Amino acid sequence: MAAQSQYAELARQLSAIGGLKRALARQLPVECPSGSAAVLALLQRHGEMRMSRLAELLAVDMSVTSRHVAHVVAQGWVERAPDPDDGRSRILRLTPEGAGMLGELHRRTTDLFAGRLHDWTDDEIGQLITMLARLRDSFGSPRARAPHDQS
Repeated sequence: MAAQSQYAELARQLSAIGGLKRALARQLPVECPSGSAAVLALLQRHGEMRMSRLAELLAVDMSVTSRHVAHVVAQGWVERAPDPDDGRSRILRLTPEGAGMLGELHRRTTDLFAGRLHDWTDDEIGQLITMLARLRDSFGSPRARAPHDQS
């Protein structure tokens, strides 16, 4: 187990990631703010879904989700279709234009990382990817709960 001072330093480093997130957000086209980009990415990753599921995945209020969805629909990147299981509900679906915008977002992000990490080796980047995935998994699995949280 790591020392408490290492956990404290990890917390400081993760807090500083905010600057990286802001740099990534500046790479987004003006017409596709980060909330819209998140909607597109989730629809690509998880497929079509109801607005309530999207709000859950975004971890934001339904009113915030509605604003994001209204924007991506107005841009033609997402369409609303009747839910075959419940005619009163709508299913959100990524359009080909939305997939194209997502491709552009990926290209911009990849270019940013390639430019900023040009002096990193493939092995170092691979290690970072592995460790970030492991960190994310540690927070997503039931076994990751702190000992005082388990009953």
